Amino acid sequence: MPTKAAIVEKAKRASQVSIDETIAQDSTMLSGQLQVLFERLFSPNARKSLRRFSSTEAAKLLGVTDSYVRHLAAQVESINPEKTAAGRRVFSLEEIHAMRQHLGRTKPSYLPTRRPGDHLQVIAVTNFKGGSGKTTTSIHLAQFLALRGYRVLAVDLDPQASMSAMLGYQPEFDVGENETLYGAIKYDETRRDVGDVVRQTYFPGLDLIPGNLELHEFEHDTPKALADTNRDDKDMFFMRVGNALHSLEQSYDVVIIDCPPTLGFLTLSALCAATAVLITVHPQMLDVASMNQFLTMTSDLLAVVKQAGGNLDYDWMRYLITRYEANDGPQAQIVAFLRSLFGERVLTSMMVKSTAVSDAGLSKQTIYEAGRETMHRQTYDRGVESVDNVNAEVEQLIRSAWSRT
Repeated sequence: MPTKAAIVEKAKRASQVSIDETIAQDSTMLSGQLQVLFERLFSPNARKSLRRFSSTEAAKLLGVTDSYVRHLAAQVESINPEKTAAGRRVFSLEEIHAMRQHLGRTKPSYLPTRRPGDHLQVIAVTNFKGGSGKTTTSIHLAQFLALRGYRVLAVDLDPQASMSAMLGYQPEFDVGENETLYGAIKYDETRRDVGDVVRQTYFPGLDLIPGNLELHEFEHDTPKALADTNRDDKDMFFMRVGNALHSLEQSYDVVIIDCPPTLGFLTLSALCAATAVLITVHPQMLDVASMNQFLTMTSDLLAVVKQAGGNLDYDWMRYLITRYEANDGPQAQIVAFLRSLFGERVLTSMMVKSTAVSDAGLSKQTIYEAGRETMHRQTYDRGVESVDNVNAEVEQLIRSAWSRT
């Protein structure tokens, strides 16, 4: 007959938590509930779609007057604007692009796309610390450039795949094995052409290479490849992202890479593929201290990569202040501190902390998708102005790299 001590010990073991099983159970429950929530927001057979734009918004995107938009709508056969209940015309982004093409026939400056001699712009958006607004910055920049008429490819290199989810692809359900960039940069015979993993999105002019947890595999495979004495030095790990994107060069003007919030092989390869780097900074002392460690580690590792043949010639590198609160005195001090240190390498515009961006994100939308009528107009206008100012400054850096005014 078991002793009292044995019974107590057995009961204690039964009550103990097995962390791997608990995490697995929590993951299963959360995944199921997220899918239910996603299906409530979007029916199982539907995909996200982009709203239509008012004539005022179309005029702003094209750089013409509201009345001229109506004139263009009458001239271009493919444009058939819908009318709201109030009788106002609204246009799809495809129709706005058609107007832009029509304008570009007589005045090429309306077409922002690359010209002969312009190199593909690859912008790596990165930070060592999560929560700095990296993905929010990436997706808003990608959509802004698509709205402006650029051909944009968004690359989700973050295994958490928040960018993919925002663009309508749930990483757990819509992205299968070998369907991320990992499929095009892996080391074995199942490696595939990068064009096979590019997805069209509901946002005209913006394509996506989605991400999911399989991107972690590159971090595990690379040390084995480095230990292989028969490896091809022309396709080292830090060259793989760049080599993959090279085959897509003629299809896009700008590539936006949302890097993982770690300094691993994926991030290093993205930095070597980039022609420009945007580092997001939340103006809090702990975040700045973390960024300092990120910069130190990055410089050391990139120096080694450079000696091995990595390309580190950038058109520009900038720091972007994110989640900025104008009434926060300590934040203002940190921003002034960073500007005194880095000068023009800190973007003049800042990504202001905005409830408009947060509210739009609740339904997996950006502020560009949400529309002015969905929230308080002043809140929306302030949010759009902040995001537009940042993105316009980045656009000017892109145009300067192409020697455009």
